[in-house]
Amino acid sequence: MSDGDWLKPEALEIERLAAMLSGSELQSLLLRELRRRASARAVAEVVAQYRNSPFCQPALVDQRTSTEVDAHLLAAADAFEAVELAPVAPLGTCSSFAVTDQNRVLSALRQTEVVADPTNVLALECASRLRVRPDVPVHLATSQRVVRAQPVPKLPGFTQHLRIFALASGGRESQDHAFTLECVLLHIRSMLRALDRLEQYGYDFGARRVVVLTTQQKQRLGQRVIEALNLECAHQPLEHAYYSGGLRYQVWLQPGDEAIPLIDGGVFDWLATLAQNRRLVYVASGAGAQLIPLRFRRTA
Repeated sequence: MSDGDWLKPEALEIERLAAMLSGSELQSLLLRELRRRASARAVAEVVAQYRNSPFCQPALVDQRTSTEVDAHLLAAADAFEAVELAPVAPLGTCSSFAVTDQNRVLSALRQTEVVADPTNVLALECASRLRVRPDVPVHLATSQRVVRAQPVPKLPGFTQHLRIFALASGGRESQDHAFTLECVLLHIRSMLRALDRLEQYGYDFGARRVVVLTTQQKQRLGQRVIEALNLECAHQPLEHAYYSGGLRYQVWLQPGDEAIPLIDGGVFDWLATLAQNRRLVYVASGAGAQLIPLRFRRTA
C-alpha cells in the first residue's frame, strides 16, 4: 500500500486490528490466511508468477560457474573462517541497527526476513561469538544468494536476487585504531588477492583503483590505510551515513570503457550497538560475485 492508502477507513481499521493483536496472534492470523490463499490458488497462477516475477527467476549465471567463482574467492580469504548462513534472518536484521528501510527487505512470517545483505547477519554472528570469547577477534567469510525488494538498476547483471561474497571482522578496538586499521587492510588485501587469483582462471578485471573515503574525524586513519597499502589510491570525503564507523573503501575495476565498483567495504558501529559496548569494532566488505562471470569473464 502507498502512504495515501493508509488514510482510507478500511486501512485504518486493519492498522488498529494489527495493533491490538500480540505478535503470536498476528502471526497465527497471517499463517492461516496465507494457507487459505495458497490452497485456493490455481496452478496456472503459480506458473504465471514463476514466469513473470523477478523474485522467482533462476540466476543468470550457470551454477558450476558460480561454484567455481566462490571457491576462488574463499581460497583467497584464507585468513577468514568460512560460514554457510541460513537463508533467513531475524526480522529487523537490516533495519534495526543499520540505515536500511524494511521495505527494501523481503519480510517473512515467524518473525524472520529473507537475507538481503550477509554483512548484517555476520554482524549478529560476530556479536554472538564475542559474547562468549570477548578477547578473541572474529574473522568470517561467506558467499550467499540474497533477495532485495527495492527496484534494481537497469544494468547488465543486476537482478532482484544476487550472489554476494562477504567478509566480516569484529573485535575490541586497540590503541590508536590499530585493530580497525589491521582489519581494513586485511579485507582490502584479501579482496585484491581474490582478483589476482581469478585473473589466473579466465577473468580480466582491467585497471584497478582503490578509493578510501572518510569523515573528517577519520581522515588520518584513512591516510594510514593508503600508506600501508602502498598502492595508488584516492582519498575522498565520506558523506554516506550507512558507513557509521566513518571509513569506507571501494575497489573500482575498468576492463573496458566503463568503470565498475565491484568491491565495497567499511567500518560500522553495528557491533557496538548489538553488544552495547563502544569498544567493539565491526569491519565488513562485499563483492558482487554474480557480476564477476557476467562482466569480467575473458572471452576467447
